[in-house]
Amino acid sequence: MDFTDKRYSFAAGEHDGKKVIWIRFEKNQELIAFLRSQTKAWWSATAKAWYVSDNRHHRALFGMEQTVVGMEVIHKIHIVNLPAFQRFQEHIKLKGYSENTLRTYTIEFAQLLYILKSHPVESLTPERLRSYFLYCHQKLKLSENEIHSRINAIKFYYEQVLHRDKMFFDIPRPKKPMTLPKMLNRKEIAKIMEALENKKHRLMLKLCYGMGLRVSEVVGLKLTDIDSVSMLVRIEQAKGKKDRVVVLPQSVLYEFRAYYLDYRPKVYLFEGQTGGQYSIRSVQAVFKSAMQKSGINKRIGIHGLRHSYATHLLETGTDIRMIQELLGHNNLKQRRFIPT
Repeated sequence: MDFTDKRYSFAAGEHDGKKVIWIRFEKNQELIAFLRSQTKAWWSATAKAWYVSDNRHHRALFGMEQTVVGMEVIHKIHIVNLPAFQRFQEHIKLKGYSENTLRTYTIEFAQLLYILKSHPVESLTPERLRSYFLYCHQKLKLSENEIHSRINAIKFYYEQVLHRDKMFFDIPRPKKPMTLPKMLNRKEIAKIMEALENKKHRLMLKLCYGMGLRVSEVVGLKLTDIDSVSMLVRIEQAKGKKDRVVVLPQSVLYEFRAYYLDYRPKVYLFEGQTGGQYSIRSVQAVFKSAMQKSGINKRIGIHGLRHSYATHLLETGTDIRMIQELLGHNNLKQRRFIPT
């Protein structure tokens, strides 16, 4: 059984001021049991329907269309440019780009459309685009990385959607500053782990560091990805849409089992209060809180655990190619923690 069963129907809505997905079907113990085995659904006596939080996981699970941007974004785009905005999104989807790329490009392209108002975006000249990027730099004070992101999105529209290859020929890109990645030493890593009393929170951060996982990869782990017999974990469709396998450290196996017995996740290893994939922002907040509790004042994000993992492997003499495979990288020269 799955949620393509026509006896289920789904609709977006609100409940107690929060966005939810209503799940309706005729009373049937088999359907109820399946729903509860796959989600942490709640019953509303008032609406006489089951519901779950409206998030990306549940929309994918139920085969519903993903929401990339809200209506407040669309309402700010002039009707003249709405067809271009829709075609832009459709083309990214057809290209098979990731949801993160779709969201980032959509938001960046929308910023240009806000400025244009009723001026058709397809009629812009290279000189007008150059003036716009100067405006982003001089007036909006965007960083080099932010301008790169905006150029990439707008370049995608003109070159991939409209097939205008030379639109960006004379538009220079700002030079990105060369900085070393921020990292934590082994004593700081130990202090962070000791500061975490919650089993779920501690295990999340241990996987970021102990297996060098991206936070998106940690929240994307499913129970079926973990093979405790072979001590391997499958990372499915990671950055660049590549699968890879990493070693499950023996040191966290006991914590895995203790965590599972306490929390009993259904699909994902780490799930939210109402089921579904745990949010990236929540894991980032866990890391920030652990940094504060441990008294570490470095300005570093959770991705620093991954950098620390790679650096500590290098320090112990691990082969660079092996580190490359563990991290899921293709090009060593693009990794700033590795000397070139």
